[in-house]
Amino acid sequence: MMCIREKQEEMDYVKYIREMVGKKKVILTAAAAIIVKDDKILLQRRSDNNAWSLVGGIMELDENFSQCAIREVKEETGLDVALDYLVGIYHHYDMEWVSGDKAHIICAVYKADIISGEPRIDEESLELRYFSKDEIPYIAADDQRHAVEEYIVGIRNHIE
Repeated sequence: MMCIREKQEEMDYVKYIREMVGKKKVILTAAAAIIVKDDKILLQRRSDNNAWSLVGGIMELDENFSQCAIREVKEETGLDVALDYLVGIYHHYDMEWVSGDKAHIICAVYKADIISGEPRIDEESLELRYFSKDEIPYIAADDQRHAVEEYIVGIRNHIE
């Protein structure tokens, strides 16, 4: 018989939780990065909803916020980044995916600088593009939109 710990390690955290609770609303932790190059912010247009967002995602078991942000950036863009500072902790109280899954997302958003690599899309992205601060498209996720707005005006370490 497989123990719970072994089962958790064989699948991602969201799949593990959803197997237990279905589409019911859960609290999920996440991390994202405001990646800046030449004073422009890198955004991704997501393949699941066609919306612009920061690069980031849901935290896995045994991972902290900064590890999550660095991992998600690498997975979704191919970039290696260094986290400069915490922009803040933000909430998206009523996230609902196309699948019908619901969550309250608590997201740590960091300002990040590129160490190496060139942006490339993965299956979660339709497009990666840099935007100047006055050209930022609408970001549908409340938490990420607020983080970008606060980054632009210079707020750091916002805790909601």
